[in-house]
Amino acid sequence: MAQKSALVTGITGQDGSYLAELLLAKNYKVYGLTRRTSTPNYERIKHIEDKIELIPGDLLDQQSLTAAVEMSNPDEVYNLAAQSFVATSWSQPVLTGEFTALGVTRMLEALRQVKSKAKFYQASSSEMFGMVKETPQSEKTPFHPRSPYGVAKVYGHWISINYRESYNMFTVSGILFNHESPRRGLEFVTRKISHGVAKIHLREANFIELGNLEAKRDWGFAGDYVEAMWLMLQQDKPDDYVIATGENHSVEEFVREAFEAVGISDWTKYVKVKKELFRPAEVDFLIGDSTKARKVLEWKPKVTFQELVKMMVKSDIELLQKNSK
Repeated sequence: MAQKSALVTGITGQDGSYLAELLLAKNYKVYGLTRRTSTPNYERIKHIEDKIELIPGDLLDQQSLTAAVEMSNPDEVYNLAAQSFVATSWSQPVLTGEFTALGVTRMLEALRQVKSKAKFYQASSSEMFGMVKETPQSEKTPFHPRSPYGVAKVYGHWISINYRESYNMFTVSGILFNHESPRRGLEFVTRKISHGVAKIHLREANFIELGNLEAKRDWGFAGDYVEAMWLMLQQDKPDDYVIATGENHSVEEFVREAFEAVGISDWTKYVKVKKELFRPAEVDFLIGDSTKARKVLEWKPKVTFQELVKMMVKSDIELLQKNSK
């Protein structure tokens, strides 16, 4: 069997790095699209950098995407790149639209022109459900996004379906609910908590500042979720899938678990709630119904909520100890 090749946009991010590991383990030739910046951040892929081929390109630049597809000649394309931080999407709504919405179209257009037979994965998001119309949310739940990021993701989702229906291309969307890991960016609330707790544990900080503790999310482990992405592209026909644990936990629960991981039972002494950190429009209650993925893809999450929190806190303690040396 000939070696398959995959092109991954957003390879330096949390999901991109886990996906690259998975693809390498399955003997793929892996290409990653990276933006030229004055300070490239390859931290998450440092351990596999010699095994993958990085191609310079940008979702804002059509020509670079076409060139990347020509160069990688991919069997599979995973579009994970986006302006992916919800809070930033209010201060940079136009840029978010350019990357997270139109960037998908540019990528699909590059594929359509160069290699229309390649299979395409679009990273959709539970933020598309926003003000939820039903609980739990499945592939049939109507979208009502509550942030410029969510709106842009809805566009990316529908344009992928549009190319599937218009050009008979193999495009799928994974509607992924929140998925975290030790590789999550520090601006995300889960990592802010695990890193903050690690600092308090090591006596490097006295408290953490957080926003809405009552916000509830369906949190899974990113390493489990990239496997679902791969499985979607191994099917005979393209379709869209919700990927979620089906469990709901509040930010406060995440905080409590994180402090318990370092033996602190009264977390309230270490947390300050700041109104400025609340979102202009909050997503109330996200919980995913991944019945279809479990049935068709035979996928299920392996890491529990408690295991995930412990893993993140432990990793941040090790990271801080290493840095202080």
